[in-house]
Formats: sequence, structure tokens, C-alpha cells
Amino acid sequence: MRTIKLIVLALILVGIVVLSLANRETVVLNLLPEGMARIMPLSIEVPLFVLSLVSIVVGMVLGYLLEWFREHKHRKRASVKTYEAAQLARENERLRRKNKPEDDVLALISN
Repeated sequence: MRTIKLIVLALILVGIVVLSLANRETVVLNLLPEGMARIMPLSIEVPLFVLSLVSIVVGMVLGYLLEWFREHKHRKRASVKTYEAAQLARENERLRRKNKPEDDVLALISN
């Protein structure tokens, strides 16, 4: 399974390198619409592959954050249930020690 994962990651890496080499020319990225650009011109010249890679990374980060927020209720519930299970285990052990028979013969019979 690990080899398959490494092969897939290597193919993705090769694809990213090929995409980057094929799109090395610079493009002008206007940060404001044309009407507002007359007031305050904000534009950047960047290689096209940088723009596409930054877009992919921003999309992945947003996706991870949204998924993390969506699963928050499940993680919280699991945490509460883990705490309850530990509390019940402690209570069970306390009751087991409390109700332990004094006589060895009775202890053997109860088990």
C-alpha cells in the first residue's frame, strides 16, 4: 500500500513539474477591476504556473479548514464519550474493590 501511495505522489509531482515547465510565461494579474484600477492601479506580473499553484494551495487550505469545522461536533462528542467511558471504568474498579469478599473461598466461588 505504501508503494502505491508513493507512486501516486510521484505521478502528481511529475504532473506539477510538467505543468510548471509548460506555463513559464508571465501574465498580468489585476487585483482590481478596470474601472477601479484608474484610481489605484494594483497589478502584478507573475508566471502562470505560480498563479495556478497558489490557487491550488489556497483551495486545499480552505477545503481542509471547512472539513475541520464540519467535523468539530463529531470530535467534541467523541471526547465527551471518552471521558464518560474513563469515568465509568474508574467507578467500576472502585465498586469492584469495595465489594471484594474477605474470605478466599468466597472469592474463588464468585469468579
